[in-house]
Amino acid sequence: MNLAALENKPTLQGARIRLEPLGIEHLDGFVKQMQDPDLDRLTGSHGGNPSLEVGRQWLSTRKGTKDRLDLAIIETETGDFAGEIVLNDLSTANESCNLRLWLGASFRDHGYGSEAIRLVLAYAFDVVGLHRVELEVYAFNQRAIRTYERCGFEVEGRLRHALLWEGERYDALIMGILNEAA
Repeated sequence: MNLAALENKPTLQGARIRLEPLGIEHLDGFVKQMQDPDLDRLTGSHGGNPSLEVGRQWLSTRKGTKDRLDLAIIETETGDFAGEIVLNDLSTANESCNLRLWLGASFRDHGYGSEAIRLVLAYAFDVVGLHRVELEVYAFNQRAIRTYERCGFEVEGRLRHALLWEGERYDALIMGILNEAA
């Protein structure tokens, strides 16, 4: 595995988006997109939207990490911050990690998520040398599930009642993709 590929944060260029190291320069767009009232439910975040100071603190630490990759999703045409995609929970012993993605409301249903996932998976498998990437998604988030399936992820399991949201319990699906070339 090439751990330097996680430490040396890349910029990945797609057809309509650019993935660049997430940092303090994304603060305004980050805080703006996090104001989406549905984002907390989709990500299972009970803490609510971060304040400007919490966002500043979080973003100021992203480029210094050595065992994860936090990338801003930037719409190339406008330069707007659309969301983030992250490789985290690295297991060097198992050559695997977790993937996390979120997009602001106005950037959903335009293919940006699929493009970001494909760019990051190519980097994870071909450059970092990972064998497996996994994620969790809530079973009610059919849009995300379809996106992950189109990118090659398969449902591998179910965590029953993993989320309690406004008095209702929801399952989470465990999805994974393997580097078949490895």
